[in-house]
Amino acid sequence: MPDYRKLRDMVSHRVTFDFDTGAKVVGYVKEVWPGQGPVQLAVLSKVQILDQANAVIVSYDELPIVPNNLVGFRVTEGPL
Repeated sequence: MPDYRKLRDMVSHRVTFDFDTGAKVVGYVKEVWPGQGPVQLAVLSKVQILDQANAVIVSYDELPIVPNNLVGFRVTEGPL
């Protein structure tokens, strides 16, 4: 598992999270959790989500994100 501790050094900095589709999440790192060990949650402020053409899709005052590599997803509830 990659170590995301360097995000602690980025608190108060504007950062860009790039995704495989070309989408980006851009915002200021407000805080990270937990306080020790690998970072598993980052709270961003003044956030913009951009598409692959760098057009703003949506903006948020604050957005918590999981800054880790996604390894999969599945349905956990829904129609049978």
